[in-house]
Amino acid sequence: MSKYLLDKFLFTVDRDPELVERYRSEPRATVEWWEAEYAGRILGCHAGEASTWQRFDDVEREALAAHDYPKLFELGAHPFLTLTLFIAMFERDHAEPLGFQREYARRLAHHTLPYPDIAT
Repeated sequence: MSKYLLDKFLFTVDRDPELVERYRSEPRATVEWWEAEYAGRILGCHAGEASTWQRFDDVEREALAAHDYPKLFELGAHPFLTLTLFIAMFERDHAEPLGFQREYARRLAHHTLPYPDIAT
């Protein structure tokens, strides 16, 4: 398991409006494509430099493909990264103000302190 890789996925997808829409409409294909194309890229390095060892495990891949943000939280994905990306994807589906944020809080309400470790 790699909290770093989960956070890297959430961060990079959230910063590209086209990827946000792709992830919303084709989550499994987007996760598979991102993992093949971006998971091994080393941040801050020259083009062509990559790592071959970074991959999602089956649980991480399934949580991402299912848009399962409670599971991502349990796995240690940073809650601010999950919240901002999923707001971008799903806030439009809620009629009331802060509708998705309330849904996010409701689905994570069963967690008590201490929360899962979000250190990478």
